[in-house]
Amino acid sequence: MENLTRKLIKTLGRKYYRAQQKKQQRTYIPASGKVLGAEELDNMLDATLDMWLTTGRFNEQFEKQFAAYLGSKYALSVNSGSSANLLALSALTSHKLGDRRLKRGDEVITVAAGFPTTVAPIIQNGLIPVFVDVDINTHNILESEIEQALSPKTKAVFVAHTLGNPFNLEKIKQICQDKGLWLIEDNCDALGAKFGGKHTGTFGHIGTFSFYPAHHITMGEGGAVVTDDPVLYRILMSFRDWGRDCWCPPGKDNTCKNRFNMQLGKLPFGYDHKYTYSHLGYNLKITDWQAACALAQLKKLDGFIAKRKENFTRLFMALKPFDKYFILPAWQAQAEPSWFGFILTVRKDAGFDKIELCKYLESQGIGTRQVFAGNILRQPAFTDDDIPLRIKNSIVLNSRDLTDKEYALLPNTEEVMRGSFWVGVWPGLGADDIDKTIAAIKQFITEKTKQEK
Repeated sequence: MENLTRKLIKTLGRKYYRAQQKKQQRTYIPASGKVLGAEELDNMLDATLDMWLTTGRFNEQFEKQFAAYLGSKYALSVNSGSSANLLALSALTSHKLGDRRLKRGDEVITVAAGFPTTVAPIIQNGLIPVFVDVDINTHNILESEIEQALSPKTKAVFVAHTLGNPFNLEKIKQICQDKGLWLIEDNCDALGAKFGGKHTGTFGHIGTFSFYPAHHITMGEGGAVVTDDPVLYRILMSFRDWGRDCWCPPGKDNTCKNRFNMQLGKLPFGYDHKYTYSHLGYNLKITDWQAACALAQLKKLDGFIAKRKENFTRLFMALKPFDKYFILPAWQAQAEPSWFGFILTVRKDAGFDKIELCKYLESQGIGTRQVFAGNILRQPAFTDDDIPLRIKNSIVLNSRDLTDKEYALLPNTEEVMRGSFWVGVWPGLGADDIDKTIAAIKQFITEKTKQEK
């Protein structure tokens, strides 16, 4: 009877969903979005009827399937990509890593042209961010500047694959191996990208992912970390799950068969392992309802990626003749990007600026987005606070005291802030949407050219 009732509820859910979809009309082309179907609703109804609420059977399936898709040994879901970044960096401060642990005052190399929550965990853990520049064509970290920025305190590299475009993993991984540095790949915008045939996010010690609705798959709010290292996996799980030493999943006890037979810290012998804490952690878990949605999304991921690539190629080929006005995207020879957006950099001598073009596109119903923080060192979070940092091989500076002289040490980052933006390629956009975007950009250039004459 229970199975029949579930089947009926899901049948009615599908019917309702399809009826609602027919009513939807779009007059605006958003830069990002989600593509959901009746399969996601099916799974979510199943999870709702379970009434389990926290992580459960759907999450267990999702973590296994996600790891298998990437070719990674372990995956842990978390409640956002930003939490994934926080978890990854925090895990490297664990005392269980011995001399390799990150300690307050240690340095982490990153970039200023990116999303703020790649940088924030560095500062939140009492570490010093060291900023190097990006390549203006790929918008990724300039690997040639990493070694110049090293100091005896440098212990890690934490950087993103910008807008789904892989950075030079061959060179950067080699630098990290040669210098004994941790490598965290922020892969939040690059799910499905590959470098040399291998998935990005699996080259470093830890990879992070986001499943916010703008990303390649979604569970609403959500994210994940992956690793091949069993020690890091246990540490990541501890930090995710309140900092506890126990690794039992919710609702299960005594997985280790030694629950009341341990002596850890200065606790009395036999103190319940389920309530023993080895780290100052968080609660970053997702609900099974979210995992149920993501399971259905994961089955569609390859199709989503193919559509993103198709939309990107359509934009690239149409705008290639306009490289007089724009720096167009470029990528490494070994890279297979999984595009998050189509990035354009307005040249300084284009005869117009980025803001003018973005305003025009928005007025035509076409969504635009900045390359996240632009130069994060110019954001109020840095200019209105005292944050210790280094830029390239400079001495430690205070963020509030930075001037144009210091910003000029990152010329391409400044150029990204001035001239770069992106438009959508997400799989909910069809050829008509892409063509409308192309036509609007061409029309803007035509009007500007006429004005110049």
